[in-house]
Amino acid sequence: MTQINVIQPGTIETPPGDIPFLLLPERSIFQARAARLSALAEGHALAEYLRFLAALARAQHEAMALFRHVRPPEAPELERCREHGMPPLGARGWDRDPVWREALRGILTELEAAALPEAARAAIVRLKDTDDASLEREAETLLAGEHDDKLDRAVTPFIGAALQAYWLHLVTALEAGAFGRLEVPHLCPACGSAPMVSIVCIGSDHGLRYLTCPLCSTKWHAVRIKCVFCDTTKGIAYYGIEGGSDAVKAESCEACHGYLKILYMDKDPNVDALADDVASVALDVLMAESGISRRGTNFFLL
Repeated sequence: MTQINVIQPGTIETPPGDIPFLLLPERSIFQARAARLSALAEGHALAEYLRFLAALARAQHEAMALFRHVRPPEAPELERCREHGMPPLGARGWDRDPVWREALRGILTELEAAALPEAARAAIVRLKDTDDASLEREAETLLAGEHDDKLDRAVTPFIGAALQAYWLHLVTALEAGAFGRLEVPHLCPACGSAPMVSIVCIGSDHGLRYLTCPLCSTKWHAVRIKCVFCDTTKGIAYYGIEGGSDAVKAESCEACHGYLKILYMDKDPNVDALADDVASVALDVLMAESGISRRGTNFFLL
């Protein structure tokens, strides 16, 4: 593992008034993610798992059609949340429409025709026989961040996939102006989730860093070379795997002893937050061996 020194904070950021705070996802994100996962699977040590996730992403895209009648919050509720710095689609407070369970079962049916690992097939069989109340409990546990013995890790990818599709629909049914800044700036302005990774953009947002939500795929701006979680600019270091992709690094903080992955689109314009996070799990292993804790949340790496 290599450590990389970079330029000092504040030397590459656009003036604050020129920075778009929020970047909402496209409804087609699951199709693009499936293509990225399939590409990353070629010759990868985790090829089977990456191909499974590609099939799962394609099933998520199909499930999006089920949410067409699910309505987002009305204007008064959005305004109240903006005034009080709260996420209007809060992962822990939003009253989920039962159609998310219909989407889950649709995803499971789609995947039955795919080439899957035996463990995944066994989890599908178990989930299809699970009652609604138990599914809701699994969802609550996952969204609450209780990733210990309370969580059935075998079914987490499927539960997480259905919830991602549901929240993506809600976010894309609104416009960026519906969301305000939260009192806790490292949490997603749309749903309140902790970030999965950060991405340094190209194009019109070249050089800007955005945190990426693991649930709704919303991106929100964060200053570079600064700890996302404790706000310090001291003791920030960057690590990568020697001989590995320059597009994926781990940004660590000496003060809080944690790290968040950072993806660089100028090194690879095709990076996808979830796909490249999973494909770079070897970096997580090396960071753990170094005693530095992962701070990014990914339903498919629990």
